[in-house]
Amino acid sequence: MSGTDLTALTATEAAPEIARGAISAEDYMAACLERIAAVESEVRAFVHLDPDRALAQARALDRMKADGERIGPLHGIPIGIKDIFDTADYPTEYGSPIFAGRRPDADATAVRKLREAGAVIIGKTVTTEFAYFHPGKARNPRDLNRTPGGSSSGSAAVVAAGMVPLAIGSQTNGSVIRPAAFCGVFAVKPSHGLISRGGALMLSRNLDHVGAFARSIEDLALILDVLVGQDSADPDSRPYASPSFRVSAAEVPPIAPSYALVRTPMWDKADGDTRSAIEDLAKELGAREVDLPDDYRAAWEAQRIIMATDMAHNLGAFLERGGEASKQFRDLIAEGRKVTAVRYLAAVRDARRYADGMMGIFEQFADAIITPSARGVAPLGIEATGDPVFCTLWSLIGFPSLNLPLLANDAGLPIGVQLVGAPGRDERLLRTGRALVQQLTEA
Repeated sequence: MSGTDLTALTATEAAPEIARGAISAEDYMAACLERIAAVESEVRAFVHLDPDRALAQARALDRMKADGERIGPLHGIPIGIKDIFDTADYPTEYGSPIFAGRRPDADATAVRKLREAGAVIIGKTVTTEFAYFHPGKARNPRDLNRTPGGSSSGSAAVVAAGMVPLAIGSQTNGSVIRPAAFCGVFAVKPSHGLISRGGALMLSRNLDHVGAFARSIEDLALILDVLVGQDSADPDSRPYASPSFRVSAAEVPPIAPSYALVRTPMWDKADGDTRSAIEDLAKELGAREVDLPDDYRAAWEAQRIIMATDMAHNLGAFLERGGEASKQFRDLIAEGRKVTAVRYLAAVRDARRYADGMMGIFEQFADAIITPSARGVAPLGIEATGDPVFCTLWSLIGFPSLNLPLLANDAGLPIGVQLVGAPGRDERLLRTGRALVQQLTEA
């Protein structure tokens, strides 16, 4: 592939070229490292990066292939790992000085699966402190003066900047979909329990999801094929019946997908450009407009109650270690410690009720829900990470969602389109998302 900019290849494009020997894993890695050297000083999306180690991994993979050993679906593909996932060869510090220098003994389940599939763990990406709101050092490649979002800020930024084709992150509220929207990349937050959280920092067993960032729907399907599955290290993980996300995503829907526009009670929080863009898209697609019952307004409070309480339980002891912790984190822990058992259990019960109520939309008339990924484009400034309000409901009820970077404002900044699917039907959601991308790009 002489003369090709290798960093322009998606993972789906690069993997077969590496497999057939048109390019080597070392050459692909070298191209990504060259790109990192050119832009990382401005984007600042990596917290741990060892180019020599990354090249050594790539060379080892090339030797395996030359020796005739079996290669995996991600053979030679560099992947960024959010710094809340344990890695045996890099520190895992949770974005906090309290854990500076922490060295895990083993990989998180997701990291182990990626390695087994042939991926190169190129480095650790910036996370906000304890995957909450206090921002890290990462910048938005679309505009360095704007936030990349949070908490998976570094993972979104490394993909958007062309440093790597894939990265993983996590979402408890809006930490995958929102940064993907701000940085203009594809992302998936799958159904709750689809991907194991074993070896990742736990904020909330009820709300935590592992997600992924990419430059295409096909790449999201590729990485999901590797990551899904039951794992004893995560009691909420479960077997998944789909034989292949790549096969499912590539299928042409038997009938044209149907959509529902769900504004949610937070609609007025979206800016005018975003409301107009989403409504115009929904009209073009013939989406049915659905208003949620008034009691759904309490869903955002329920999510806050569960998140604050679970984080106080799981992370509160970190404050007793000494060292620096942000005011946002300390305030949340204090808030969670004040929640009564009655309020917490009621919020968990209500989350199940909201999920049951939403299922009627999919059972009656829609393949996917359309809603904004964020209130608007990435806000100016790097002191905050933006508002996750358009992601909160879907994290609370555990439904799968995609960010599709299909729209932009007049200045060319990305406006994210969020597609939401029924739980456990993630492959159908990817198929619908791919059909929508094709429909709009071919129009």
